[in-house]
Amino acid sequence: MANGCEHPAGCHTGAAPVLASATVGARFWLLIEHSGPWAAYLDEMTLPDPVRALIDRATSLGVRPQLIRRPGRRTASTGPLHVFVASSAGSEPWLAEGFFENPDDLDLGSLVHGVVPESCILVNEPMFLVCTHGKRNACCARLGLPLARFLDGNLPGGAWETSHVGGDRYAANLVCLPHGLYYGSMSQAAAIAAANAYRSGEVVLDRYRGRAGIPEPLQAAEHFVRSHTGEFSVGGVAVESSRSESDTTVCVVRSTSQRGLSRFRVVVERAVFTAPCGMTCADEISTYRLADLRQLTPALT
Repeated sequence: MANGCEHPAGCHTGAAPVLASATVGARFWLLIEHSGPWAAYLDEMTLPDPVRALIDRATSLGVRPQLIRRPGRRTASTGPLHVFVASSAGSEPWLAEGFFENPDDLDLGSLVHGVVPESCILVNEPMFLVCTHGKRNACCARLGLPLARFLDGNLPGGAWETSHVGGDRYAANLVCLPHGLYYGSMSQAAAIAAANAYRSGEVVLDRYRGRAGIPEPLQAAEHFVRSHTGEFSVGGVAVESSRSESDTTVCVVRSTSQRGLSRFRVVVERAVFTAPCGMTCADEISTYRLADLRQLTPALT
């Protein structure tokens, strides 16, 4: 039975903070086309032994496994196993596609070293994942399914339904690959704006959860620098160094724009957002607040 919202009428409106909530443990991805049904957890699913072994191998290597399917289609897949693999790490993320008669032939060891596995082909177009995992949380299906169909109609071939991506309270969730950009509480208008921006190499800060694979305080620091500078290019802002003590994290953040290179000292503190009754599925949401931001160096052209 799917988990439900305590306050379904007021959930997921975008009023609650979503920043710095992208999944930290997702730097490498294994996406397996599987029409379903999907159990609440992948290890509860009945899958062919070779596919189960592939998922277990991915998990042991720190690769995040996801099930995907085309929006609104539940026809069982036939033929070779269809997969995508992606690296969200570093400054040059990539996405590749492959078909395998034997899942054992997929070299996940290459993936975790940032190398495209043999028999996979690089994909030049971005991929948009919408969580529709209703057995995990009812809101993901209620809000995610219509959003996935909307994106499929507007971005033919680019949108996929996916299993749990983390952060049910932020449904509908959108993930942009290969960079691993997370968005939450997405309306159709917000989702198409975020998708079109990503296709142009930019981030939309509205409802932006952060980039996967980066510690949450660093996601927050990058967010606040983007807000301060107006630098929205995907690779234009990055944390160069950080140190944390208790609930405070101090970061040096690089911002590269047409005006040149600047560095900022950013201090973020963990905070708690207490939601008014009926606003969200959780009474309290962990978030971050900006304690200090100052420019260390002027723009160097």
